[in-house]
Amino acid sequence: MQRKALAIDVGGTKIYNTIINEKGEIVGEIEKRHTPKTFDEIKKTFSEIIAKYENEVDVIAFATCGAVNNSNDGILGSTGNIAKEYPSMDFKNLSKKPVYVENDANAAAWAEHIIGSSKGMPYSIMLTLGTGVGGGIILNNKLYKGKNGAAGEMHFKLRTDNHRKCTCGSYDCFEAYASGTGLKKTAEEITGNPDITTYDVIQNLDNPVMKKIFEKWQNDILAGIIGLANIFDPDCIVLSGSMAEFTDTEYLEKEANKEIVTTPFKVLRASAGNYSGMIGAALLALEVK
Repeated sequence: MQRKALAIDVGGTKIYNTIINEKGEIVGEIEKRHTPKTFDEIKKTFSEIIAKYENEVDVIAFATCGAVNNSNDGILGSTGNIAKEYPSMDFKNLSKKPVYVENDANAAAWAEHIIGSSKGMPYSIMLTLGTGVGGGIILNNKLYKGKNGAAGEMHFKLRTDNHRKCTCGSYDCFEAYASGTGLKKTAEEITGNPDITTYDVIQNLDNPVMKKIFEKWQNDILAGIIGLANIFDPDCIVLSGSMAEFTDTEYLEKEANKEIVTTPFKVLRASAGNYSGMIGAALLALEVK
């Protein structure tokens, strides 16, 4: 009989949950809730979800915003987009079953590694291009988390002139240019229109100005990909998230491989699906529990 995990995906605006088996298959109903504003309400939501399903599963698996420690039971520091007390959550005591916690981007990278686009590739990096930019790194078939669990943060510098402030409080990070927010900022700078949206750009690429904006944004992504490839020498870099579908992976792969000093690699679009965070967290939890 297959073991199963109750997977819970925690973001700043939405919380999803479902049941996933050890093959990474979703075998339960996918439920969606708005993320409560307060710590107590978030904890109450977790307790309600777990009480409803814990007797049906072997383990509870969280894919969450925020860096997660290497013992996979707690959040490291502030996450910025959720109740400020959230890092103090005592995940272990939310259930009588084992509880496993992992960063959502790390979990999604693991899902791609096990069942998605980077399956069979020992070295891969996943970039999640959305409102911000997330990252997950797989080295020698293992999730790389760094000495304390905070590895994979995509806040390395693309410029040094303090041109654009990033959500982390610093300036000119990769995220500030490669994200959906970065695309909007680029559009504002080129057009001088503070009301322009990413939708305006994407839907009007036959317009020379919009095409210029898009190409600038995609080349900022390219610059980050080249740097990551030179550092990690991966088999592939996988692009996921709401903005990834607009990128030209063939262009990015071709241009990056012209410039890198390491060995050739692939640029792929993610294939594990919209719920890859829950899938990856479940697979990790079922592997260790």
